[in-house]
Amino acid sequence: MNHASVISLFPSEMERCRPNVLKIRQCEFVDSIFQLDKLPRDRRPQIAFAGRSNVGKSTLLNRLVGHRKMAKVSKSPGKTRSLNFFLVNERFYFVDLPGYGYARVSKTERAGWGKLIEGFLRGSENLAGLVLLLDCRREPTNEDRQLLSWLNESQLPALIVVTKADKLNRDKVHRKLLQVENELGLPSIAFSSVSGEGKNELLAAIGDLITVKPQ
Repeated sequence: MNHASVISLFPSEMERCRPNVLKIRQCEFVDSIFQLDKLPRDRRPQIAFAGRSNVGKSTLLNRLVGHRKMAKVSKSPGKTRSLNFFLVNERFYFVDLPGYGYARVSKTERAGWGKLIEGFLRGSENLAGLVLLLDCRREPTNEDRQLLSWLNESQLPALIVVTKADKLNRDKVHRKLLQVENELGLPSIAFSSVSGEGKNELLAAIGDLITVKPQ
């Protein structure tokens, strides 16, 4: 993966943040982790991002940090094969997990990713919460439901973000949010990486998770 080392936000991005919203001033790519024994050993809180391949995870991360090329966006789903760590404000980590559900990836490779993701979620003492991304034009999958069920059993906080909100009109987006809340039991945030809709709301929710998690 090719990443810039340290990226600072443009003033226009910071000015759009409300005073009570987490402000991301700096983001640094740290490492792509393929083995659990290589995980960062410091005590900074971690926020994981998960979802199906092609759900818009990389573009969402780039919008959050204010730089288009921090997380690599691939035209081919299933390319993220590692746990990608980004250090934010030198205070906490964003962790980009491999996307799941891509049919063209071999069963052996999918099983390897699954063990890596499960090992991280079960073993990280610094995980403050997980952001689950759902495409607004798709129905939640069995993998999505299984992940939420496991998070609930593990008492790990979860946020649901409905991505690509710019692809539907406001009425359909609103109905999708209600559907997700009724089916999955959690409120969700509509997000558009194009317009920035939902960015401040998501940053505020992430800020709450980091505040609750002791460093």
